[in-house]
Amino acid sequence: MKKLFYLLIFTTVIAASSCKKDNYKAPGSTLKGRLVYKGDPIGVEYNQVPFELYQSGFGKVGPIGASFDQDGNYSALLFDGNYRFTIPAGQGPFMWKERATGGRDTIAITVNGDQTMNIEVTPYYMIRSPQMAASGGKVNATFNIEKVVTDANAKGIERVNLYINKTQFVSGADNIASAEMAGSSITSMNNLSMSVTIPTISPTQNYVFARIGIKIAGVEDMIFSPVQKIQF
Repeated sequence: MKKLFYLLIFTTVIAASSCKKDNYKAPGSTLKGRLVYKGDPIGVEYNQVPFELYQSGFGKVGPIGASFDQDGNYSALLFDGNYRFTIPAGQGPFMWKERATGGRDTIAITVNGDQTMNIEVTPYYMIRSPQMAASGGKVNATFNIEKVVTDANAKGIERVNLYINKTQFVSGADNIASAEMAGSSITSMNNLSMSVTIPTISPTQNYVFARIGIKIAGVEDMIFSPVQKIQF
């Protein structure tokens, strides 16, 4: 009987502990925004450029990690509190501030309910005035390139690609056709043009999605123009 009594107490304690654990509130605040340069959106490859959030407080040492979508948007569901936002070294087609003492700089963010915060970065290049249209079974594109970083941190262009795809996800990994321009062949950053042939699409559709990407020398991630839907 005594053993049964202690067993009942033990079971009750475990059940109460489990209920208490189950009653913890889930994170309820959404922090969202996008990568920008002077207000202009930065396009990247979907799910390939990560970011990290560190929450201040006892026992909170590991990062909360996620990735930007192809339009440079991010979103994280968080508890209210103080966080620091950063992008890991070697990630993204842009420069990120470094601390004078070494290491990646961080942005302080206080989360108290839903909020939007854009992340300002300095890209090595920007694709300007991209215009695309279909003609003669091809997607034709014209655009300009702006070299943003011109100091000792400047980097060259390895290549420029025009990608098309059946869906809105468009990149080097997601495309049905592409055209390439070597960086060494670019003599002027203005009035550049490229064309890519539209292949046979099954099932048939009368549109594709397209965008232009720049591969920067020594940088893993490409920077992209906004995705455009092209009817043909």
